[in-house]
Amino acid sequence: MDLTSLLPTFGSGLWTIAFFIIALSIIVAIHEYGHYIVGRWSGIHAEVFSLGFGPVLWSTYDKRGTKWQLAAIPLGGFVRFKGDANAASGPNGEIISSLPPEELRKTMHGAPLWARAATVAAGPIFNFILSIVIFTGVMLNQGVVGEKLLVGELRDLPTSGYSLQVGDEVLEVEGMPFPDGTDPDASEAFLNNLPRQELIEYLVKRDGDTIVATGPYLYPPYVLELAAQGAAIDIGLASGDVITAIEGREVFAFRDLKEAVEGSNGTALKLDVWRDGEMLEFALVPRRVDEPLAGGGFQTQWRIGIAGGMAFDPARETPGIGEAVSTAITQTGRIIEGSLSGLYHMVTGAISSCNLSGPIGIAQTSGAMASQGADNFIWFIAVLSTAIGLLNLFPIPVLDGGHLVFFAYEAVRGRPPSDRVVRALMSVGLFLVLSLMLFGLTNDIFC
Repeated sequence: MDLTSLLPTFGSGLWTIAFFIIALSIIVAIHEYGHYIVGRWSGIHAEVFSLGFGPVLWSTYDKRGTKWQLAAIPLGGFVRFKGDANAASGPNGEIISSLPPEELRKTMHGAPLWARAATVAAGPIFNFILSIVIFTGVMLNQGVVGEKLLVGELRDLPTSGYSLQVGDEVLEVEGMPFPDGTDPDASEAFLNNLPRQELIEYLVKRDGDTIVATGPYLYPPYVLELAAQGAAIDIGLASGDVITAIEGREVFAFRDLKEAVEGSNGTALKLDVWRDGEMLEFALVPRRVDEPLAGGGFQTQWRIGIAGGMAFDPARETPGIGEAVSTAITQTGRIIEGSLSGLYHMVTGAISSCNLSGPIGIAQTSGAMASQGADNFIWFIAVLSTAIGLLNLFPIPVLDGGHLVFFAYEAVRGRPPSDRVVRALMSVGLFLVLSLMLFGLTNDIFC
């Protein structure tokens, strides 16, 4: 499904807001359901499960007496357990003091330490599980490139007069075996030795015969995907565009575009773009981007926010469920690792603090991902779910991680911290969270 068909209906602003709310609501619902269901399993009664804050728009009670509700402000949610004074699970001393032991056990404040810790930790854990499930589903749906490189759907390119066909098995390109991707040096050497011209030779196996076929340059300057908040999407470039010239110089390889952007030092580039048989012109200004290095750390590059691909979509095969889940777990781990590394390098000043987005930036990304199709939007939900789960584990009072720190203190000392200390730390935690949100919002406006 192409979600861009909804754009004329929503308008660009409503489009962005609508998909931001959809993404956030899904993630919040899963997070809060983690708290709810593990609390229920642990013997803690939930009085209210709310998606959103503020005035209640709809509500119903289930057979256990839990009130399920939708509220008017769709920017979060909460579960209020028995004995809670507020959505942050602060104790209602008046209610708790009047409960008999069997009812006190059903509260967050009278339950055993293990039950409280499991209930609190379940929110972020369910966020990570959501990410893993989505990544697994996407991989099973899209498949993976098999050991044999088979030509799937050919890209719509301005190149003509070639004989490469769907179903061909690529053995060599310009007399060189196609690298398997496990050796970065071999892949780099392969690309460097490819002649940058419109048509190149492929040695392929077709119907049992080995023949030489001509085809487009293996990695043309084709726009496969666009990065949200990148320079390219901001000026109106779209998936499927083909860049044919840069500053009047004809190009056939994506590497020509990459080299021109990296060497621009931020100066505007004039691009000639082929789109559905029509030639267009764009002026594009590359932006500085801090990118993570494989060995750790970051490097600053000039980027325009375009991802390319091969001249054809390789044929794919469905992976086994074990492979898909394993890859999904690895992907989730990489997001966590990259987020922590980025935060550390921002704090130390190694990279710009503008890398931290606030609600406006996240909303813009939601709309941008949705505009590129359902798969991209669903993938973005998985990435954002991991980020929100990680954020909630930070040891800041009012966040789940702060509650877990209180529980760890209780486990070591044999008693919880005093109510006075908890209230003071919760106030500090709320100030820190609001400051972080304000900082992100400031970045959205001024960066």
